[in-house]
Amino acid sequence: MKAALESKLNDQTAVAGVIGLGYVGLPLVQHLCGAGYRVIGFDVDQSKVDRLNAGESYIHHIDSAWIARIVAEGRFVATSDFERLAEADCISICVPTPLNRHHEPDLQYVEQTTAHIAAVLRPGQLVVLESTTYPGTTTELLLPMLSASGLRVGQDFFLAFSPEREDPGNARFTISKIPKVIGGVTPACTALAAAYYEKIFECVVPLSGPAAAELCKLLENIFRSVNIALVNELKMLCDKMGIDIWEVIHAASTKPFGFMPFYPGPGLGGHCIPIDPFYLSWKAREHDFVTRFIELSGEINTSMPLFVVNKLAEALNHAAKPLNGARILILGAAYKKDVDDMRESPTIKLIELLEERHALVDYNDPYIPEIVPGRHHSITKRSVALTPQTLASYDVVLISTAHTCYDVEMLLDHANLVVDTRNLTGAIPKSDPRLSIVVKA
Repeated sequence: MKAALESKLNDQTAVAGVIGLGYVGLPLVQHLCGAGYRVIGFDVDQSKVDRLNAGESYIHHIDSAWIARIVAEGRFVATSDFERLAEADCISICVPTPLNRHHEPDLQYVEQTTAHIAAVLRPGQLVVLESTTYPGTTTELLLPMLSASGLRVGQDFFLAFSPEREDPGNARFTISKIPKVIGGVTPACTALAAAYYEKIFECVVPLSGPAAAELCKLLENIFRSVNIALVNELKMLCDKMGIDIWEVIHAASTKPFGFMPFYPGPGLGGHCIPIDPFYLSWKAREHDFVTRFIELSGEINTSMPLFVVNKLAEALNHAAKPLNGARILILGAAYKKDVDDMRESPTIKLIELLEERHALVDYNDPYIPEIVPGRHHSITKRSVALTPQTLASYDVVLISTAHTCYDVEMLLDHANLVVDTRNLTGAIPKSDPRLSIVVKA
């Protein structure tokens, strides 16, 4: 079976299957098609399937014209029919791995997807889990389910873990330029996964097995979470000491070695950093081990929206206005600048906290025209137009996401009060009198 799949990969007749057509899966489809693979995309959301087959993208940085072209050429088709997984030679699993309400791993989507694959698994198929998870998931969850058919891993079918490292909106590091870490259940699994992905990744990094690859992804995001928590904590200290944390970070960044800048904010967002560390802390408890850095960084980072709201209330108080009934405009609903992704965005928590205190909250985001109820919130709002008149009509403007399209000059000219959590106003000379309306939070 290994030789047969190798032959298909070498002559590029292998059919690729991608399960989960979101911010990870759809860019992967784009690169697989670019490498010459014919791709079948799978998703449970029929509206996504229909839009893709009609040549329409729902992700900002994926061009609709490109989708329309590859669909017309017969190189890509989207489907919600999971029986068609039997047609794919190589299957990449790119489904969400969220936390439940107790901050424990929720692997229901991985488990459901694996059940779909197991139902049609045939000899010669390669299955690769890309969804971030705790060490042991590939061998403890996927392997038993796929082996139940009687097929043998490493001989009849092949299984590996290869974490996604997608960074939406990063034009410098597209998928192909980010090294691809791979850990197969057997050496043959690793070799085939490497042969599959090396067509689209400039560098492939094979590891000893799935557990090392699973922990690799967690380490990357735990590193970021801990360091962001550090600067968030220092931001709160600097606030009390009357020191500009942004000035301090910039100064420290001039050191050419031994320092890497991280930046504070109103809270963590995205599908990785707010979630992934808790996958390891949960797994660590099986080994009677407490991951203290992870737990502490989580506490600090999740406390940031409340810190921001308290700073905003204090700023309004100095302007002789109560938070109760205040008109507040939040700039940015996306979790990071210049993307249309609002997964785990701190803006959601900011809105909830402000409305609990009876503030009247609107938002503007050119990338997010509407906020709809989600997994953990029931907010429904539409983005308001950003004009001089709009800015002047609010008691305070809260900068939650520093999109590069935001006009700082217009903001300072027309807003009554600005609470800046992202240092969007940092480029304005400190001598500018308009900065008197700006409060850093």
